[in-house]
Formats: sequence, structure tokens, C-alpha cells
Amino acid sequence: MPEGDTVFLAGRKLDKALAGRVLLRTDFRHPALATTDLAGSTVLGVRTVGKHLFTRFSGDLSLHSHLKMDGSWEIYRPGARWRHPAHHARVVLDAESVRVVGFRVHDLELLPTGEESRLVGHLGPDLLDPQWSDEHEARAVAALTADPVRELGIALLDQRIMAGVGNLYKCEICFLLGVTPWTPVSGVDGAKTVRLARKLLLANAWRHEQSTTGDLARGRRNWVYERTRQGCFRCGGRLRVADQGRDTRDVQARPTWFCPRCQRGPAPQLRNGPAR
Repeated sequence: MPEGDTVFLAGRKLDKALAGRVLLRTDFRHPALATTDLAGSTVLGVRTVGKHLFTRFSGDLSLHSHLKMDGSWEIYRPGARWRHPAHHARVVLDAESVRVVGFRVHDLELLPTGEESRLVGHLGPDLLDPQWSDEHEARAVAALTADPVRELGIALLDQRIMAGVGNLYKCEICFLLGVTPWTPVSGVDGAKTVRLARKLLLANAWRHEQSTTGDLARGRRNWVYERTRQGCFRCGGRLRVADQGRDTRDVQARPTWFCPRCQRGPAPQLRNGPAR
């Protein structure tokens, strides 16, 4: 599933391409929206909340979409060849000199703009909210620390606590805090954790490359995430990777990387040795 910064960047690109334009043609290839026609509507803008996108139109209408694991929104000139098969397209929005296509986008729903909170009101504060304030931080910290025995890695993925962290940032946040993802939330400073999460997402919000090390070179962007072959970016030691979340109902199991040298705390016992 894409991180919040990936969705944020997609939203900004869509907003730049469509905001203020009148739709000339729309094609919704989704059973619930198959008869929808928004031609003649003006696109007012695109809003992101965590990993959710809302494309807003005149007439108090919003199109909700979620990228999940395989979705994408792409921008083309009219007549340009698409980079994905046409049968993967779920939405096509045409305006003057631009065509926007949503490939494999999920959870599509057209709803009154005033009802957007119905779909995202359960989420915690959006780490990339332009209006982020001390109040947002306090809410996220309170939600994070409300269950002190919960595994930190599981809590970081819980969008009800703070919206935007995915598996990449989960692993990297835990590394930078010096603890394993299986460490209980009580083992870290809540405010420091929330600030670090926001800092990392902000650093990458306006670029395609995601780096937590500050280095944008290929193979040097992350401390531990997907570095099984290279080893820890800090100490060079062998990493361990295990699924986290297998025994929980609210978070899907994710492969989780960590460095046993640089990170203290509990970790699962692996049958096949110290690394894979």
C-alpha cells in the first residue's frame, strides 16, 4: 500500500492538471458509477486525507478513491498512448488539452462534498495536513499512547491514530528511534514518534524518490527497509525480517525489517536463521 506522501504527491499533480478546468467528457468504468456523466462540471480541486483522494467538482460533488496496493492516477495529453492496459482503467476524465486516467483505483464513490468526513472521519490527524497544528500533534500522541502495551509497528500502521504511515515508514521510524517494531508503545516517547513520522513524510512529499537517510542515490535511500541483501545502512550488519501483524485483526501482516545491532527490544524468533 502506498505511503501517505505518495498519495499526497498524486493529489497535487491531479490538482495542478485539473483544478479550474471544465470536464468535456467523463467515463466511469465501475458498476456503481457506470451511468454517471460529469461533463460540463468544473473541477474545483483535489484533496488528500492520509491515503484517500477526493476530486471535487462543482455542484457539491466529490469523487472518492483509494490507491491500495496497485492503483494510480496518471495524466496524459489527449490521444497519447496509455502506460497501462485500457481494461485496467476505472475512471477517465477529459478536459481541454488534458486526460486523467485512474488505473485500478479502488473504493470509488461519488458523494456530496459536505459528506467527505463520512469516509475519513474515523482517521487520525493527517500527517501532511497543510493546517497541521499543535492540536493535531496532541491528538495523535494521545491516540498513540492510549494503548501502551501495543506493538509500536502495529500502532504506526493504524490510520486511526495518525494517517499516512505505511510499511516503509513504519520500519524506518522504528530504526531511527532505535527500537524494534515489536517494542511496546510505552518504550518510546510519543511526541518524538509523531514528530519523526511527520518529518519523514514532509521530506518526501514533493518528490517521487522516498529517502529516510537523506541520500537519494539508488540503494542508499533507506536504513533497513528492503535492505536484506545490502545490510543495515548504518552499521552494515545483517538485517532480520519477519511478518508483523499476523495475529491482529485490524492491521494486515507486513514484512518488517530491523537491525538487531542498532535496534533494541523484542523480536520474533525466526526458524530460518537470523536473516533472510
